[in-house]
Amino acid sequence: MVTNHNITLSFEEFSDPEELSTEDRILLNEAIAAAANAYAPYSDFRVGAALRLESGKIFKGANVENAAFPSGICAERSAISASVSNYPDDKPNAIAIAAFNEEGLTDEPVTPCGNCRQVIAEEESRSSTRIKLILGGKKRIYVIESIGTLLPMQFSKNNLRTNLP
Repeated sequence: MVTNHNITLSFEEFSDPEELSTEDRILLNEAIAAAANAYAPYSDFRVGAALRLESGKIFKGANVENAAFPSGICAERSAISASVSNYPDDKPNAIAIAAFNEEGLTDEPVTPCGNCRQVIAEEESRSSTRIKLILGGKKRIYVIESIGTLLPMQFSKNNLRTNLP
């Protein structure tokens, strides 16, 4: 018997950063600032991420490219790695992401790549908390309540368990 299922994508869209809460606007500005530190000589696509922890601490990350593709690291994974390395028990509650191309801040928000979606999902699982995503572009900003919205059928530690003796 075949059963059909649907997945729905739900998010908020803002046209002006002033519409965000003060703390989310600050986080987005930190992501924009982090993009300036990106090392992207091959793609000229600079991405910044800012991860906010429950304590209020913010960890920034930027993409770092490498001539030996795919040895680089994405901004989101950079920020998450820094926070886990320094404050493993301080739970993340939001991550903002912004990107620049040769013309400046992208018109449209960029979403995390597949690897970063998986890492954010793992961090939600590890910390037992949802991480809000704030994706900023010149024309609009998307706010998504959890990575589950972008990665609804996640691979998780439960997939690694078997019933074998």
